[in-house]
Amino acid sequence: MTKNLKRVIWSVLVLGVIAMAIFAWFVYSAVLSPNTAFTNDEAHIYIRTDANFADVMEELRPLLKDAVSFEAVANRKGYPENIKPGHYVINKGMNNNDIINTIRINNTPVKVKFNNQERLENLAGAVSKQIEADSVALLNAMSDREFLAEIGQTPESALAIYLPNTYELYWNTSATDFCKRMKSEYDSFWNESRTSKARSIGLSPEQVVSLAAIVQKETAKVDERPRVAGLYVNRIKRGMLLQADPTVIYAKKKAENDFDQVIKRVLYRDLELDSPYNTYKYTGVPPGPISMPDMSSIKAVLDHENHDYIFMVADISNPGYHKFAKTLAQHNRNRAEYVRWINGQGVNR
Repeated sequence: MTKNLKRVIWSVLVLGVIAMAIFAWFVYSAVLSPNTAFTNDEAHIYIRTDANFADVMEELRPLLKDAVSFEAVANRKGYPENIKPGHYVINKGMNNNDIINTIRINNTPVKVKFNNQERLENLAGAVSKQIEADSVALLNAMSDREFLAEIGQTPESALAIYLPNTYELYWNTSATDFCKRMKSEYDSFWNESRTSKARSIGLSPEQVVSLAAIVQKETAKVDERPRVAGLYVNRIKRGMLLQADPTVIYAKKKAENDFDQVIKRVLYRDLELDSPYNTYKYTGVPPGPISMPDMSSIKAVLDHENHDYIFMVADISNPGYHKFAKTLAQHNRNRAEYVRWINGQGVNR
């Protein structure tokens, strides 16, 4: 072998080693080296159902040190043709390969929380801030006549199936699937024990929720709710009108289609409003909840206090609580004291 040939072979070997080193460096830097630019331990991205690769890059670019290398690896792994919607958690220090694997398979559930919503419209708005479905799609699904007929609800009682709590859901859950999930949670809550308690009062689960909504509007004091619930149960069993001011307020807002107005005092003329929600005119609970009660109010109805009270009025000496009475005479004395006080406060509406 000539010296020139040896030189050529050594040159080729050296160049090969250099090429392999360059390739190895490229593989490491493009695929295996950390490629996150954020300082927190993790970052969250949300990929919409109709997203394309450009949309994904728009979400990811602020989180990456090197977007070009990420795109190269993503294309190499065929990710642009296999985009999956959802919520993904990117951990600090992840490399391109880790990130792509994460957004391909690790759709992480989100916690969806809601309470104290007055109407389906409010609920749809609150939930839309936490999952992909927008408020219009959610409201349409919640109000869908076929869905309501299938689950045995009416437009008036529909709010009752949405029990306030924190739920784990996939961010890309559709509006329809959200409603189905909430119905499943509702059915689980209304087990035989709770259903039996409702029957003992003479109410359906939906009516219990409607009565709980009244109880919650009447008192913000959780420890007083079983006593208030017991008062209304007494009235129901005696066939008396509930005569609950919050139902009149709701009826007035509904009749005027103005749920933003603030009404602090119910007037005598309001009691004449002809509405199935006006419990001064119609016996029993309203056709649906006047708001979304929390669990403490529902349990207050199911485990209501046993007593003989059938009247109550705000207790001016113990703000937030009520004075209870078994007779009309005692109630009239309590009420006269309250009316004198509220007139002195200048509250006209």
